[in-house]
Parts: sequence; C-alpha cells; structure tokens
Amino acid sequence: MKRPPSIRARFLLVSLVAVPSALALAALFMTSMFSASLERRLEEELKGHINTIAASIRLGPDGRIEHPFSLMDRRFTQAYGGLYWQIGDVATPALFRSESLWDTSLIGPGHRPDDGAVHRYKAEGPEGARLIVLERQIMVSAPNGLKPVKISVASDTKALDEASRGFALDILPYLAGLAVFLIGASFAQVIFGLKPLADLTKGLDRIRERRRDRLEDELPVEFAPVEAAVNRLLASQAQSLDKARARAGDLAHGLKTPLTVLSNDALTLRERGQGEIADEIEQLVRLMRGHVEHELARSRIVANADMRRTDAEIDKIVGQVVKTLQRTPKGEGLQWVVEIGEPSTVPLDAHDLRELIGNLTENAVKWASGEVCISWKGSRLMVSDDGPGVDPEKIRSMTERGVRLDSQTPGTGFGLSIVKEICEVYGLSLSIENRQGSGLMVSVAF
Repeated sequence: MKRPPSIRARFLLVSLVAVPSALALAALFMTSMFSASLERRLEEELKGHINTIAASIRLGPDGRIEHPFSLMDRRFTQAYGGLYWQIGDVATPALFRSESLWDTSLIGPGHRPDDGAVHRYKAEGPEGARLIVLERQIMVSAPNGLKPVKISVASDTKALDEASRGFALDILPYLAGLAVFLIGASFAQVIFGLKPLADLTKGLDRIRERRRDRLEDELPVEFAPVEAAVNRLLASQAQSLDKARARAGDLAHGLKTPLTVLSNDALTLRERGQGEIADEIEQLVRLMRGHVEHELARSRIVANADMRRTDAEIDKIVGQVVKTLQRTPKGEGLQWVVEIGEPSTVPLDAHDLRELIGNLTENAVKWASGEVCISWKGSRLMVSDDGPGVDPEKIRSMTERGVRLDSQTPGTGFGLSIVKEICEVYGLSLSIENRQGSGLMVSVAF
C-alpha cells in the first residue's frame, strides 16, 4: 500500500510557498516606502538650495542677472558631481550654471506654469544620468519693473538607487531569518509532543557526548532526511579531521630533521666562527619554507565540492599562472604554448584550481628542456613538457606524498600529491603518461 504524504510535508510545503511570498511582498513594500522617503528628503534639500540661490540673486544696473555666490556643497563645484543648479530668464534659460554641469545644461519639459510654485520633473543629466529636477520661477525687481527668473536645482538619482538597493540587502538577512522562524514554527506545530522528537534529541546528545559517532536507523521515516543530513555532516567532519591530522604529520616530519641540523649548525657556527655553514643553513631554511607553503596550500583545499565559494575561469587562472612562472629564472628561457580556446568556467573553487594548475605547471617547468604546453580541449586540461619523461614503473608513485624522483632537483615532492587530493575532492580524473618522443603529459578530465 502506498504511503500517503506526511502531514509534516503538507504543512511544510504550504509554509515554503506562503511565507517567502508574503515576506517578498513585505520587502517590496518596505523598499518602496524607503525610496519614497529618500526622495522626499532629497526634494526638501533641493528646495533649500533653491531658496538659498533665490536669496542671492541680484540684477545689475542694466537689468541683467548677476552671477550668484557659490553654494557651500562641494558637489556643485565638481564636474558631474551629482548636484547641479541653473539660473536663466525667458531669453536665456541657462544663463548661469554650476561648475558641476560642465558643458551641459538642464533641459526641462516644454510647457511649465509660471505660478511661482516649485515644480518637479525628471530629466537626463550629464553622461546619461537620471536626474530629479526642482524648478521655480521668481520675480526680481529690475529698473524697468519685475523680471522673471527661473531657478533649477537637480540631483542625480544614483545615490537614491544605491541606498534603496543597500536597504533591500540590509533587510534581506532579517527577512530570511524571519522566514526560517515562521517555517520552523509551522513545522513544530506538527511534530510537537511526538515521541520520535525525544528519540532524536537523545541520539544527538549521545553523539555530542562521544558515546556514538552517528545516528542509527531507529527513527521513523519522517526523520529520515534529518538523520541522513546529520550523518553526512558527521562523516564530512571525520574526513576533514583525518586530513588535518595527516597534514600535521607531514609538516612535523618535514620540519623535524631540518630543525635539528639547523640547531647543530648554528651552534657550530657560534663556536668555530665558520662561515661556510651559513650556506647550509640557507638551504635548510628554503627546504622548511617549501614544506610549510605546501602544507598550507593543502590545508586550504575545500573538504568537498559543495563547499566551494565560486566557480573558476580556466583562461583567467592559466594566464595568471603562466605570467608568474615566465618571470622565474627557468621560465624565462622556455617557450610557452597556451591553447585555451573559448573561455570556460569549471565547478572548482578558484583557489583550488589555481593550486592544481600551478603545481602541474611548476612541475613541467622544472623538467622542461625548452617548451611547456598548456591546453584546454573538450573539458580536459593538459600540461606537458619536452623533458626526459618518467620511467613508466614510477609514474604511479609520483602522486604519493613526499615522493621525489630526483633528489638533486629542487622541490619538496608534494606538488602532484596536492593535485591528486584536489582531483579526489572534486571527482576529477588524473592521468600521467609520457609523450611521444620526449617529455611528460599530465591531463585532468573535468
């Protein structure tokens, strides 16, 4: 017999539809009210500027308008500063303009009443900006009677738009929290008082007290998703802990011997005054730095693919890596062949992709005789060199931690192991093989 949908699922479905819809309408309404309030405040500010300009207008003996004094707001003096004024008469609408207008003027609608009131309209400003314009006509005493003078003050709406967007983003977390609370409250109405809830709580308490490491199959079907999610989280945490311990062991092992030798050499240097040991100390310091840098790089790899922050752009990261390595002493003398084709975005964290490409390319530069090739074709990244290649029997061991096929060549032996870890996290296919002729080719299939 087919099991009917649970009561929890029905109530949860209604809550998932109704609560976000209601909060979305509330957010739209609040944002609209906030924008309207900002516009009213802006209009009051513009009216104040109009009154200030009107009080400063004077007519010369010839009846012509004299230039008013400069306003205190610095935006009036900055080119395209976002705040503008304009004074004119019937013959010349833009007789005087603020410095912020530069080489433009405020052009309003064709017919405006000359009743002395403040009129509002929208216009296009410098560089295509949207403006809110307040305009008022006043009468100024002239030798031959009253002369009409029009004063226009405008403000860019960009600040209003940004403030509205900022307000919407600010209230979004609170609305999201309220949505979670309301949905949770609806959900709690169904499960409140049920015995399985007490069983779930006891199971979580046992996990918290380290008496068990996961929830067992003792909860009803209603709690199966919760049980699976908690168990996945616990498994992920255990895996991360194991990786952290392995990395700490690698780091400790890599630093133990160099630190001992460094201490002995430093003691010998102090007792005998032999400067030759300084070269050995520098070599050991470089070795330790390499271990630390590689271990830190590995510790930053995400625990699983779902934890990545963003997707990464292949062409952008390859360009950054190549540009960096071309400046190294070895990279300067190599020929670089980069064939990326169409820009592509891959589902990897940008840092992890940079580590993957960087380690593969550094390895290729280390062994290349004259050329390094990086290509992206058909969702496959290939990095190859024209060096001596690798004994086929040793290829598999190249991705093991700390393995170096040639101790005379600088390096820590962790590069390809980091690549392997990244491939395992994201489910990528790693392939290493010798090229025809000479050299090594490493490919990663996405």
